[in-house]
Amino acid sequence: MVCPYCKSEQLKVVDKRNCAETAIRRRRECESCSKRFTTYERIERVTLNVQKRDGRVEEFDREKLKRGIKKAVSKRDVEESVIDEMIFDIESNLMNRDEQTINAKEIGEMVLKRLTKVDKLAALLFAAVYKDFKKLEDVHKELVKLEQLKN
Repeated sequence: MVCPYCKSEQLKVVDKRNCAETAIRRRRECESCSKRFTTYERIERVTLNVQKRDGRVEEFDREKLKRGIKKAVSKRDVEESVIDEMIFDIESNLMNRDEQTINAKEIGEMVLKRLTKVDKLAALLFAAVYKDFKKLEDVHKELVKLEQLKN
């Protein structure tokens, strides 16, 4: 491990916390430049693949999933910890399956279901991109569907 600022190897761990079942968060301080940074240690899991709508298969990328969710909640009052917990839940669910290739639609539905519980408008914003709405009627149908899911 090296300091991302000065590249020194003289580091100390200031704080250590379990942030999920499979991750450890460490707050580190460089003894050379005194700057602090955070590292995460995760158990390396079996590689998951995602089959896209156009048939392409790519490796599951939790950061890409996080960017998509953050884009939907960007103007909403949703804590980062809620997003991280949602991603952890989805990733755990996917890892516990027998198959290694998951359809992108299934992942989108998982996100939509969890986002609906957190923030309906964020769920609608996510659905607009994920489901590629073309008409106002598409938005209306999704709004009615989200309303029914919550009740």
